[in-house]
Parts: sequence; C-alpha cells; structure tokens
Amino acid sequence: MSPLSAALDVPLTLLATEGFGWLESAVETATGPVGLAIIAVYSFLIAFVLPLPSEVVLAAPLNLGLSRAVDLVLIVLVSAFGKALGSVFAFHIGQEAKQSGPVVRWLRRSRFDVVAWSERRTVRFAREYGYAGLALALSVPFFPDTLSIYAFTVLEDDYLKFAAATFAGSVGRLVVTIVLLGGFVVAA
Repeated sequence: MSPLSAALDVPLTLLATEGFGWLESAVETATGPVGLAIIAVYSFLIAFVLPLPSEVVLAAPLNLGLSRAVDLVLIVLVSAFGKALGSVFAFHIGQEAKQSGPVVRWLRRSRFDVVAWSERRTVRFAREYGYAGLALALSVPFFPDTLSIYAFTVLEDDYLKFAAATFAGSVGRLVVTIVLLGGFVVAA
C-alpha cells in the first residue's frame, strides 16, 4: 500500500460507511483555534462539493476563552471566508465549464434541468440585482447554496465581486439564522 493510499484509507472508509456525518460532527464539536480551521475547511467544501447545511457551524462550541458573542462573530467570519474561497474555486470550475459546450448541454438534458432551474431562481436575482442578488440568494437559511453558486459561476466572470458576494451572502445567512434561532445559538 502506498503512503498516499494509506493516508486516504481512513477518510475514504469513513466517507463510505458514514457519509458526511463525521464531518458535521467534527464541526459541531470544534473547539479552539483548530476548531476555527475545521469550520473554514467545512465551509470551503460546502461551497463547491458537499450538499451539507452551512448553518451547522453555529453549533460549534469553539471556546476560545472569549464571550459566546465574540466566538459567534469569529465563527461567522471564518465560515464566510472559507465559503468565499470555496466558491471562488467553484467559480473557476464554472468558468472552465462555460468554455465547454458539452457540459452545459449535459446539464440541460439531465433529469433535473439544473440550468433552467437555476436561471429561474438564482439568476433572476443576479440579473435584477447583480452580485447583490447572489448575496441575497445565499442569505436564505437552510437552502442549499452549492447549486446557486454553480449556477451563477456560468453566467458571470468577475472573481473578486463573486467572492465578495458569497462572503456577504454567507455572513447574511448565518446572521439571519442567529436571529431566527435567537437564544438557542447564543446559549449554545
């Protein structure tokens, strides 16, 4: 067994047997500076590949020796930064896919017409409100944002504005979630 195979064996075994529950668990029990890194990695991954809820980061106990309010601010900022980086990665993939006619044709022919669906929802906001529309679309709690991110990547081409919109949308989503959940999040 090669060193790479050995290194990947445990994570792949966990993935095959438990799905992504282990990753959500890691976030929900994340503490200290390592906890911030776990939140950043999780947020990066959910931006472009994982169909998991971003709100789970609010459950992290973090315990940096600061007040819960400061811990929440750090969680929100680190998560938004991680998601912005992940969405820039997705944006790059989308830019490459945009150059590939077969990818777009395949999406249009798929069982779920991803292109049409995304144009009707996310892109409507994007066209009407620009990058602020993307930020608004990403601010909706408990709505999967990976699809919105990919839908927008095929239509736009400004990396910096895209990253700023996804950062703002991620902060917005977590702030709206905190407001909706109120004391449950603050007391956690």
